[in-house]
Amino acid sequence: MSLTAGIVGLPNVGKSTLFNAITQAGAEAANYPFATIDPNVGIVEVPDDRLNKLTELVKPKKTVPTAFEFTDIAGIVKGASKGEGLGNQFLSHIRQVDAICQVVRCFEDENITHVSGKVDPIDDIEIINLELILADLETVNKRIQRVEKLAKQKDKEAVAEFDILAKLKAAFEEETPARALDFTDEQQKIVKGLHLLTAKPMLYVANVSEDEVTDSDANANVQKVKAYAAEEDAEVIVICAKIEEEISELEQDEKEMFLQELGITESGLDKLIKASYHLLGLATYFTAGEQEVRAWTFRKGTKAPQAAGIIHTDFERGFIRAETVSYTDLVEAGSMGQAREKGKVRLEGKEYIVQDGDVIHFRFNV
Repeated sequence: MSLTAGIVGLPNVGKSTLFNAITQAGAEAANYPFATIDPNVGIVEVPDDRLNKLTELVKPKKTVPTAFEFTDIAGIVKGASKGEGLGNQFLSHIRQVDAICQVVRCFEDENITHVSGKVDPIDDIEIINLELILADLETVNKRIQRVEKLAKQKDKEAVAEFDILAKLKAAFEEETPARALDFTDEQQKIVKGLHLLTAKPMLYVANVSEDEVTDSDANANVQKVKAYAAEEDAEVIVICAKIEEEISELEQDEKEMFLQELGITESGLDKLIKASYHLLGLATYFTAGEQEVRAWTFRKGTKAPQAAGIIHTDFERGFIRAETVSYTDLVEAGSMGQAREKGKVRLEGKEYIVQDGDVIHFRFNV
């Protein structure tokens, strides 16, 4: 399942430094605007302690975590929707991602130039959000020109679409993003077909200085970002991109020691990866056997045959049943055999909706 979150932000807010930390892919992070011209894509492992515990229980020959994709996108500036800076490239790249992680500068550093000449996180957020809204408004206006004539002729489908377009247009003119609006399931299909930038879920990433990472609540800029995000029911992750980049270069045991010295239980990157994963409504099920213990990504609400199809299309085509036990029940039992004896292993059919943490053995026949 290839889903990606795009890392966006104004130039020099720390997004490419963050991307380097996440992927260790070495994306350029120079101290000048537009250092990132082409989008950089990196695959990261989704941290999950459950996978480690299952490995201890099953003792497989190998363990395979699930993965998530991040895309580092060129810095945006005011006027991007009209082609300013690398606006056209930015907009085309961001259309290809499924969710947006907006990095916001919350640190002061006279050695790192701010494109606006001052550190003001809310102003930064509003610049980006407004450019996305203006781009969507242009998309909607073009679509209205095509649909309006048919709507006036009482074409049923055109009337339904025109009403949605009118609602979107009014919202954009009030600087309200599409994701803040309510639509029925049928209307949502039409909205999805418009490929709107502001319909994508948003996560805010407050980038603080090294001195503030353990007490980010004392940072007034972070508080402003959290207040802003709360109004649109969005999540905020606080990180220090510079520290995270340093941590990413360490071995696992060194990383744990470094975090302990900082007084942190979980790295900002791990929080970011998990938050981005869940932002898209993703969850994890596991397969566990002597050959391998493996984590698989699926969308919440997926039924058993489709979950099986993530492993191989033959599994879905010839699906018979899913032998299922919850991660919690399996760990409490101590082994799959004990879980069976205690009646914790269930036989689920085609209508079963897979749950996060399920450990599944699929039965199929092709």
